[in-house]
Amino acid sequence: MSRQPRRQTSREGTPVDSWVGGRIASRRQALGLSQTTLAERVGVSFQQIQKYETGINRISASRLHQIALALGAEPGSFFPTPDPSRPLIGSSTPPRRPPSPGGRLAEAFSHIPDPKARRALVVLAECLAGPSGAHP
Repeated sequence: MSRQPRRQTSREGTPVDSWVGGRIASRRQALGLSQTTLAERVGVSFQQIQKYETGINRISASRLHQIALALGAEPGSFFPTPDPSRPLIGSSTPPRRPPSPGGRLAEAFSHIPDPKARRALVVLAECLAGPSGAHP
């Protein structure tokens, strides 16, 4: 007798849930918050935050909204940007993992419209990097 594949329950995560959880973790870490602090702001246990961030548990729309408010972000910012060459529904290819902090910084930097603000950010980064990170 062959075993039938196990059906996914509504609470189990998918590749998109893992992506969203990774983005939440990145945002939380960028803000210097612990899982416990985020959990207190949202009203859940830190274990639940762990499950959300790893994609083990799915996040409801209302909970995602609470998390976004707690992190000062838009709920949509946690989702992958659609690739027009791939179907949105039924795709078996999981989205790419969230970019590294340096990649996120480069992406955000490219969206700063004001050249003076970009130059100021470069100066700030060089100061923070210290003598070994500054260019001659």
